[in-house]
Amino acid sequence: MRNSKITWSIVAGTGLALIAGVGVAIAVNRGPAEPAAAPSAAPSTSAAPTVSTPSAPPSPSPGADIKGPLDLVLIGVDTRLSIPGYEPHADTIMLLHVEADLESAYLYSLPRDLRVQMPAYKKSGFRGGKYKITEAMSRGSRIPGSKKKSVEQGYELLTKSLSAYTGIKTFHGGAILNFRGLDKLVDKLGGIDLVVDQKVKSRHRRPDGTMRTQSGSDYSGPQATYLPGNRHLVGWQALDYARQRYGLPNGDYDRQRHHRQLVEAILTKAMAQGMEDPAKLGGLINALGEALVYVGGRTPFEYAYALRNLTAQDITTVSLPGGGVGSGSGYLGEQLKAEGQGFLKALAKGNHVAYLKAHPKLIDR
Repeated sequence: MRNSKITWSIVAGTGLALIAGVGVAIAVNRGPAEPAAAPSAAPSTSAAPTVSTPSAPPSPSPGADIKGPLDLVLIGVDTRLSIPGYEPHADTIMLLHVEADLESAYLYSLPRDLRVQMPAYKKSGFRGGKYKITEAMSRGSRIPGSKKKSVEQGYELLTKSLSAYTGIKTFHGGAILNFRGLDKLVDKLGGIDLVVDQKVKSRHRRPDGTMRTQSGSDYSGPQATYLPGNRHLVGWQALDYARQRYGLPNGDYDRQRHHRQLVEAILTKAMAQGMEDPAKLGGLINALGEALVYVGGRTPFEYAYALRNLTAQDITTVSLPGGGVGSGSGYLGEQLKAEGQGFLKALAKGNHVAYLKAHPKLIDR
């Protein structure tokens, strides 16, 4: 039986970007119930009866009017805060489809190098064309005649490109975070616990968390290593684990699966802490600071209320297989295989549940 208590949730995309790539996680935080109303007082025994005036009904909670289904975008951007005017790249793209009942969802990733047809975008002067999806943020962020960049514009072109590719007409909101978000969030939660499913060796960190020596495009020195099994990760370890793709059998596709594992681990830890106070949720957002940009749709707290019954167990994570494409010996990017493209088509038509039953290997185990 589903818990009927009124709870709070928060959906936050956590992006991180360094030289080798980006990892992303979502935290959906769920807390205990609001206190029940106090019981009415016993009838007065005084001789003079009193006439009570009916009180006005309580105002509905913000977000109570949000209806499903919902499609949300969670983006990790390659934003170098130390470089003024640096163009953001969507180096991690995760999509969350929430069902009409707002009590179950599907989480899946798209490759950063996925080749898509991008529409023209007048605000940035972009004429359209076929490019890697990671470039949508940068091409959309440009402001003609200015060195400044608009992350919101980049998000708009990205979602237009995603709609053209996936067939999903509307994305109801998005969370964009840079590399400073994930380690802050994990440390704020006191670390996370997850099952590492394959040996992962870090290109970037030593076992003590310090940075390895970089020489040219490669690194040298002892490596932090994440062995299969139940592991507890602190902030820098989660950040480092999420970044790794080189040396993995399936490269970025393995990394995308690890991102989804981190999502579930963060969600589980946040739920266990019972952050029932919206002020605490605000504190979590404030801890991320400039690492978080929330764009589109309603406020995070309104979606929080709408998704109050969504738990980690209610989210099905899905892998979309793909492979590289090129021209001659040159690499052009990635494309999804027919099975992955079929899932997107089914999702856009509302047939994804039946599709996954027919293609169970797409579901992460």
